[in-house]
Amino acid sequence: MHTRSLAGLCAALTALFVLTGCTASPADSRPATASSPAPASPGTRVVQAPLPQDQNLLAWTGDPNDAGHVTAQSAAGVGGRVTLVRIVLHERITWSNIWLGLAGIDPQAQLADCYLGVYDASGTLRAATADISPQLMTDPVAKPFALAKPFTAEPGTYFIALLLNGTWATNLLTLKATGAGISVNAGLNPPLLRYSNLLTGQTSLPAKVNLAEQSTSTINTGWGSQWYAIS
Repeated sequence: MHTRSLAGLCAALTALFVLTGCTASPADSRPATASSPAPASPGTRVVQAPLPQDQNLLAWTGDPNDAGHVTAQSAAGVGGRVTLVRIVLHERITWSNIWLGLAGIDPQAQLADCYLGVYDASGTLRAATADISPQLMTDPVAKPFALAKPFTAEPGTYFIALLLNGTWATNLLTLKATGAGISVNAGLNPPLLRYSNLLTGQTSLPAKVNLAEQSTSTINTGWGSQWYAIS
């Protein structure tokens, strides 16, 4: 009886071991599970802003597509004042023309002694146009005004100067500009204001100006942020 029970127990254990071996898979027999790859990081998206060279220009105060504002001022407000717009050159160029965005004209205007010019960072007049009064009476478009004597401009800071004289209707003779207005000078002080005015009673561009005397009196009343380009 004891022998028979022992034999039965051995048979049961043997069957259990066989069953376990059939149902349990060895660890190394499991199929390898590939880990999910990390999501690819998006590539850097480069948005190329328009460059002056895209429009056959050498430099500009800003993309003309953004110069949708029109700036106007009375003859009493800006007549005889030198208005300055800062521009920074990053390479050497031959400066021959100043482009101005003429937004509107006054056919009845009486203009004389109107000039565009270029001052360097020391306040020295480097070049100027002849009287541009006739050109301000026709073709309200962006157009070049030739310097009387082109010059080589090294990299650095320059100021494009505009001088107007005469009489005109305030809202007819207008220039293209950005919409920034006075805020364009945020964080700046003379002599490095981006938009400013100097002097009164001028009939020609002075050979030398003191940039430390830059003022924003005309910009505060609506005149400023004019768009310019160089060729």
